[in-house]
Amino acid sequence: MIDAALDRALKDAAALFRRSHYAVALTGAGLSAESGIPTYRGTGGVWTRFGEPTIDGWDLFCQDPEAWWKISIEHRVGGSEFSEAIDRAVPNPAHYAMAELEHMGRLAHVITPQPGDPIRSKGRRRGREGRGTRSRGRCWSGGLGSRLEGVALSTPPPICKECGGVLKNDVVMFGEPIPQDALEECYRQAFKADLFLVVGTSAVVYPAAEFPLMA
Repeated sequence: MIDAALDRALKDAAALFRRSHYAVALTGAGLSAESGIPTYRGTGGVWTRFGEPTIDGWDLFCQDPEAWWKISIEHRVGGSEFSEAIDRAVPNPAHYAMAELEHMGRLAHVITPQPGDPIRSKGRRRGREGRGTRSRGRCWSGGLGSRLEGVALSTPPPICKECGGVLKNDVVMFGEPIPQDALEECYRQAFKADLFLVVGTSAVVYPAAEFPLMA
């Protein structure tokens, strides 16, 4: 049974939705916690247990793309707690609720700093993964991206079919600039919003932490 305070809060939130014309949501890892995907800083989160990763991921890739890809391929083949959790996860009520708000025309756009995965985008029509998507590769030299299922990983690093440049995982690494088009679209959505939701994120990492303040 819903307590009185929560019931009042839900009614207030619904009233805000009814009055809004352009609602935007910023979502984080907490949205998928109920699906069994570990959060980062939350209780039992990956970083809480094992410590935060080093901030030189981009530098390490630039120094030796071949070595980086070999390690990445080992994780894909052998599996890791995080990747296996994503692979076996199914959408939870939060994902369906966000998708329902979009289909109702109440939620105009979803911004997520999390690397994209099949369930975070479940049912979504308009959204942006600010840190890329784990299912794609991105050309380091500005060529086309490719779905990793169609990229030859037998002789790393994989090569862009368009320009011959090195492909990297589309997920933005620590120390790597967020793609300018993605960042500009997030800013544009934040400025357009007359209602801004923060869902399942600590909102302490920039630039994502700026978006609700800008709105």
